[in-house]
Amino acid sequence: MRQYIAILLLACSIQGYAQEKTQATFTPPFDFPITLSGNFGEIRSNHFHGGLDFKTGGVIGKPVHALADGYISRIRVTNGSGYVLDVCYHNGYSTINRHLSGFLSPIAERVEKLQYEKENWEVEIIPEPEEYPVKAGQPIALSGNTGYSFGPHLHLDVFETESGESIDPMPFFKTKVKDTRAPKADGIMLFPQLGKGVIAGKQENLVILPNREQPVEAWGIIGTGIKAYDYMDGVNNHYGVYSVILTVDETEVFRSTVDRFSPNENRMINSWTHGPYMKSFIDPGNTLRMLKASNGNRGLITIDEERDYQFLYTLKDIFGNTSRYHFTVRGRKQPVNPLEHPDKYYFRWNKTNFLHEPGLSLVVPKGMLYDDVPLYYEVKADSGAISFTYQLNDKPVSLHGGCELRIGLLRKPLADTTKYYVASVSPKGAKYSVGGKYENGYMKATISELGTYTVDVDTIPPEIVPINKNRWGRNNKIVYRLKDKGTGVNSYRGTIDGKYALFGRPNIVNSYWECELDPKYVKKGGKHIVELTVTDCCGNETVSRESFIW
Repeated sequence: MRQYIAILLLACSIQGYAQEKTQATFTPPFDFPITLSGNFGEIRSNHFHGGLDFKTGGVIGKPVHALADGYISRIRVTNGSGYVLDVCYHNGYSTINRHLSGFLSPIAERVEKLQYEKENWEVEIIPEPEEYPVKAGQPIALSGNTGYSFGPHLHLDVFETESGESIDPMPFFKTKVKDTRAPKADGIMLFPQLGKGVIAGKQENLVILPNREQPVEAWGIIGTGIKAYDYMDGVNNHYGVYSVILTVDETEVFRSTVDRFSPNENRMINSWTHGPYMKSFIDPGNTLRMLKASNGNRGLITIDEERDYQFLYTLKDIFGNTSRYHFTVRGRKQPVNPLEHPDKYYFRWNKTNFLHEPGLSLVVPKGMLYDDVPLYYEVKADSGAISFTYQLNDKPVSLHGGCELRIGLLRKPLADTTKYYVASVSPKGAKYSVGGKYENGYMKATISELGTYTVDVDTIPPEIVPINKNRWGRNNKIVYRLKDKGTGVNSYRGTIDGKYALFGRPNIVNSYWECELDPKYVKKGGKHIVELTVTDCCGNETVSRESFIW
């Protein structure tokens, strides 16, 4: 992504854009009334939702229009975002259009040609700025439901080209969207700081209802958070909240404004949020610029007087619709037990941390943690296991980037070390591959959270399941479902009558791999043999051969 942004910046600087960004305007991407299924900055797993999701009436194939004058700067087919088209505009902004159903000519033909040349569904083209110029309102692609998509829509990202930062596209389309509904809070969470505060006599998080009349007793240092969503007229969807302001005794202590973020800030959502709750205090290692604390203590509140503290949340959307929620924290002096934890299992956010145990080593460089973490470390043994199972912490802690984990093998039931992998273990015991490589008696892998890990082996090849084989010829489409219970599908290749066949995964939610039958590549009229070879991430391979009439 960063390499692409650099290329984009160079290209845009060559083209130039004299128009001031503050004066930039966009035409809508569609010629029908705009409704949204998702807005900018919604809380997602490990990332912010980076753009707007435009509804397309439950259908695909709607013409997507250029928002201004510019040029097509990148063309891709990916598993995650489906058909993707990037546009660099002369007004200082760039966009990414995701989940398209297809490209227009001549781009469509160029992409298909490259797919057959590379023998790969996933391809990328970075054209020269002069190759595909666009004008405002010009159709540039067709809306779809490809990639990781749960229904027909257009996902539109808008970037400030100069900085490469994601910005909220809503200001460009405010006049086209009707919204008179204010955000609504569903719950408030109170966070006693470990060893520094108590709430209702405990050092445990407490959830209360908004506008609760009965005071909550507390003492020491606490934080708060809110679970809230925004709403719009005429639709049943809920959205992320643009602005959250917390005041205590009529003095502002915290404010969040979801308007922009950089690629480096994306995973910081894990520090700002606690499940669906948006925290109203800032972890010391969290530099997310959306968050502002004005009380000198990162938004944390010190309850050190035996009196009532009046808390007020003010929620606003980008249209100015506002709601308010209040609650009272009653200061009551009570014991606060200091945190006592072994130093070797106490990771600090502002230094490099090492964990060296028999059969395990972990390095967490400085900058990977957002706050100090007292690890609740355990080793779990199984007499038949390939390695011990290591619980780094009882609850997963997200890291800002990848960290190196090494786990030693207790035994090697297989000589082929490519069959081993590091697995993340869920609270219910399910295992999910995080990859890894064997090296001198250890499996080495990169992890992105402090959770529970072990080593497992995968010798079971993927399963290839033909779907409605008797309809392949009638539907002009070959469809398979691929399954792999271990490390997952790594690669696949199909042929028809010995010649390469373009199989792809148009929508990864449905888990189907499809090949559209085209007389340009398959001679129509007669019996054909399709062969599909699928390999998982440990090198296990399955080959399926089927015949069909077309």
